[in-house]
Amino acid sequence: MSQSEEGRFDGLLLGVAQQHTEGIVELLDTFFSFLRRKTDFYTGVESSKAEQLVLSVFRKHEKMARKETKTTSAKPKKQTQPVSTKPEPLLEPGAIEVTDEEAEKILKEEEQKKKSTTPVEKKEESKPEIKNGPSPKIKSNDDDEDDDDDDEDSKGKIKPNAGNGADMPNYRWTQNLQDVEIRVPTQLSFPIKSRDVIVDFQTKHLKVGIKGKDLIISGELYNKIKVEDCFWTLEDRNMIIIHLEKQNKMEWWSRIVTSDPEINTKKVQPENSKLSDLDDETRGMVEKMMYDQRQKELGRPTSEEQKKQDILKKFMEQHPEMDFSKAKIS
Repeated sequence: MSQSEEGRFDGLLLGVAQQHTEGIVELLDTFFSFLRRKTDFYTGVESSKAEQLVLSVFRKHEKMARKETKTTSAKPKKQTQPVSTKPEPLLEPGAIEVTDEEAEKILKEEEQKKKSTTPVEKKEESKPEIKNGPSPKIKSNDDDEDDDDDDEDSKGKIKPNAGNGADMPNYRWTQNLQDVEIRVPTQLSFPIKSRDVIVDFQTKHLKVGIKGKDLIISGELYNKIKVEDCFWTLEDRNMIIIHLEKQNKMEWWSRIVTSDPEINTKKVQPENSKLSDLDDETRGMVEKMMYDQRQKELGRPTSEEQKKQDILKKFMEQHPEMDFSKAKIS
């Protein structure tokens, strides 16, 4: 194998090695774990042959390393210190010479270190996002006046976020009257592909997760959706974005699945929209409601009342012989 062929995976392997901050033992453990989980290296042949194969490859490169060390040390211009006949350790002095029992003990100690430090880091990172506990609502001084006006049905419910949804421990959702958007971070230290994502739409049920991991969302939806109009995308290979199309477009959802805490839909603040953005039927209804409201404020008849008066006036003109002085319009 030429030198260029031998080094064609250096970039990939260096990236893997840089992620193993605990040293050569952790790197070797990952490699042999891969052989165990993804190949028949240990079971396809006799265990003694597999061990001999590993030793033969090790000794081959050990000889090459010793030879390269001697060649380098033989050059007088680059000689700056006494030449050692032993190859320099990769990451930890003497790591290759540990026994199986010692290696297993080291791995256990490293795992315990990770377990003892990881929860603290996660807790610090998640403070701005995660809202756990029996009362996830964060109150401020501005909320005190609003709480006084809340009825019994609103107690214990979460105040909606800026998108009229909620920030949950594992995802964030927003909504308008027509649809719902859910943003689910993978919370993984490496990028994934679309084939790794699990999203299952049903009329009243939703599943979201990553293959090989526990489901992030799984449960009965707050209300029915139009499955044919729902879709999902993977953004930056670490964020799953889900679009749910509501069947009932005249209500606000208080939660995504029934196992989630509810938001207070009375505090939802819909965005202002232009009449020109509405369809003809909806725009006509809104314009009629605005006209009737304005007429009531001015003490004038609404559109329905005006229609009745016009009908009566026309009837009176057609029948002048009749007396309508005592007629009452309701």
